[in-house]
Amino acid sequence: MSQSVPPPQSGNPFAGGPGAQPHPYPQHPVQAPAPARNNLALGLLAALGAALVAAGAYGGIGGAIEREIGYAAVGVGLLVGFVAGKVGGRNPVLAVGAALFSAGAVYLGQLVAIAVVFSKLGQASFTEIFFENFAELADLWRTAADGMTYVFLVIGAVTAFAGAKKGSA
Repeated sequence: MSQSVPPPQSGNPFAGGPGAQPHPYPQHPVQAPAPARNNLALGLLAALGAALVAAGAYGGIGGAIEREIGYAAVGVGLLVGFVAGKVGGRNPVLAVGAALFSAGAVYLGQLVAIAVVFSKLGQASFTEIFFENFAELADLWRTAADGMTYVFLVIGAVTAFAGAKKGSA
């Protein structure tokens, strides 16, 4: 009795013929490495970087329109908190660190906004106002700060704390 060889399924007429040997290594899909989670230092470093970027954006927007926006403080907090939670994991220190970094980012953003407004008025360049006269800029902020200024700091911190919890889930 003669046995018939079934036709190859791959479309290759030579596959499965005489002399065909199985691949020496099994073909398994390669899995991507797991993301680095529960890394406190990396999470805090990423949150700091996000805070600096968010402060620049917050200050740039505030200076361009010459006013503060509460939603922008929420955005700062969400960005900083989410990045901290995503990169660092579930460590509770990350949520506290993100809240502190976010409050600092809102404060720094408010200083950037003041410097942008003064540079638009032609007082001096932004870099001169911000870097060479930083102490005077901080004093001006302290003098001009009202209740809403502090509310924006708190909004950013609370949102960052919640964002870190959400980002780590």
